[in-house]
Amino acid sequence: MNHVRARLLPLLLFVTLLGGCGIIDYMYLPVPEDTAQELWEAGVDHMNQTDYYRAARYFTQLKDRYPFSPYTVQAELALGDALFLNGDYEAAMDAYLEFEMLHPRHEEMPYVLFQIGVSGYKAFTTIDRPQPLVAEGIQYLRRLQETYPDSAYAEEATEYIRLSREILAKRELFVADFYWKRERFNGAWSRYTYVAENFGDLPEYAEYARRQAELSYLRFQQQASENVLRRQHGSWRDYFQWL
Repeated sequence: MNHVRARLLPLLLFVTLLGGCGIIDYMYLPVPEDTAQELWEAGVDHMNQTDYYRAARYFTQLKDRYPFSPYTVQAELALGDALFLNGDYEAAMDAYLEFEMLHPRHEEMPYVLFQIGVSGYKAFTTIDRPQPLVAEGIQYLRRLQETYPDSAYAEEATEYIRLSREILAKRELFVADFYWKRERFNGAWSRYTYVAENFGDLPEYAEYARRQAELSYLRFQQQASENVLRRQHGSWRDYFQWL
């Protein structure tokens, strides 16, 4: 009997629902969507629970469904924060950039510029790949310092600029060392020279690059002279083969 009651209970609830709303209304009326406020509160609730992935989904739904809601601007910024805290730095950077484009005079702009820069820095992958997001992040951190020098974020931006520029310097030196090891001294000289001339604020890297640039240039000149002699007279191996 208990099993029967258990089977009948959902049916009784179903019939009661139909009796209250009408079978036609139940079958054909669309399910009401969450309001902008409900989506916002759900997103904030998941942020508090550190479920940043779900929070980002709610904030995205809010801004897509209710572009003119009073909660939308908050959701656009919160979306960037949710993605950032979830470790999706490239997506977070895109969200902050979109916010900056849509609301250039917003009171939170110093924070937004800072987050763009930090997201670019944290989007670093491996030194053997180009790092355009790191370079772009530096531009926004500098813009923060120039536009909002008294902001609480301006001083902290200095450290992230240094860290980001270290990544760029290491990337250039990685390529330069690659050329050096393969005796492509012209390419190595060009890369080392670039670091020496453009990263004076990082003396350790700049000094290494300067020394290597000088060595690369000498080796390149030596290599070029040997190539000229080889074209004019042939190599010493050719000479002994002739004998």
